[in-house]
Amino acid sequence: MKVIRLKPGKERSLLRRHPWVFDGAIARGNADAGETVRVDSHDGQFLAWGACSPESRIRVRAWSFDQATRIDAGFFRATLQRSLALRDRLGIASNGVRLVHGESDGLPGLIVDRYGDTLVAQFTACGVERWKDVIADALIELTGCPRLYERSDTSSRELDGLQPATGWLRGDGPTAFELQEHGWRLGLDIAQGHKTGYYLDQRDSRGVFREHVQRLGCREVLNCFSYTGGFTVAALAGGAGQVMSIDSSGPALAQAAANVALNGFDAGRATFLDADVNASLRRFLDEGRRFDAIVLDPPKLAPTAAHAERAARAYKDLNRLGLKLLNPGGVLFTFSCSGGIGVELFHKIVASAGIDAGVDGAILQRLGGAPDHPMTLAFPEGEYLKGLVVMRQA
Repeated sequence: MKVIRLKPGKERSLLRRHPWVFDGAIARGNADAGETVRVDSHDGQFLAWGACSPESRIRVRAWSFDQATRIDAGFFRATLQRSLALRDRLGIASNGVRLVHGESDGLPGLIVDRYGDTLVAQFTACGVERWKDVIADALIELTGCPRLYERSDTSSRELDGLQPATGWLRGDGPTAFELQEHGWRLGLDIAQGHKTGYYLDQRDSRGVFREHVQRLGCREVLNCFSYTGGFTVAALAGGAGQVMSIDSSGPALAQAAANVALNGFDAGRATFLDADVNASLRRFLDEGRRFDAIVLDPPKLAPTAAHAERAARAYKDLNRLGLKLLNPGGVLFTFSCSGGIGVELFHKIVASAGIDAGVDGAILQRLGGAPDHPMTLAFPEGEYLKGLVVMRQA
């Protein structure tokens, strides 16, 4: 077993059971991609078993902090079993569920979603890549699903020196599915969509949005970065009279229109705009347009803290425009999925946007990822998705 020895004082995070070891913390030692290593403190005390990623700044991702643990097929089967048992206890009322959420489930670099009887997995780090076949076999056995599709085409995989990989790992079949949540039907394609095909982490927020639209009697709704229209369907289900959806992807908007029809809503209540969101918001201001509810759910702008300053300016401008476009008494659902933007910073950004817009607002609710996307005590970075529900005051 190869050993990674840390510099003095760099063992504190592992003692708190944080699963990452950065390259700058290492005094000596290295290993092949995905190889299991023993991580020791500077004085030779055992800290963790982990997987080495020789090309990544996150040089080691911890598997276990128990010296007696053996990292083998049995370890992965048992860890997956615990993750699946948690989802069973959650009782998610949808046929689309996140089964494995990376570090938060003890499997750094692994994402697994279930759509009906089909699994979709992302292997984004060297450790899970090395154990891919073992993990795939265990998932099929433990879930009873006959099919597993790989969507390892994220940018984070490149940081580990891995090439993109997509396609069927186990079984085969159609890649188009129908997701069911909150009584809605939402079409998706696991081979073409973002992430594993859909944003399951926003499931609960979509339900909350419908409730606010219904309770407040919102008539004019704007859904920005709409993707395939989950929030659009939620607004229509809440009784919105008109919903405009903006996205820069024509295929996503086509699926959004199909989802409106799939749920039996009048097509005349929904319009779709293939355009840049920021430019569109500025044009709406010039035209005097106003809305009763707005969703701002942009893509990741700050993957790490190093990108936070530039991303903060972009988030601020976006929220400034959104707040100015709200009618008094209207609600803004604003989100950040950037790991480099913390909850407190996001709040400050939105508050600063309100000042620049000359608008005050009441924070009605804080939102985060659905419970099948857990955040653990030892890994606060798992709280990547954060949201605010802001009511504009007169």
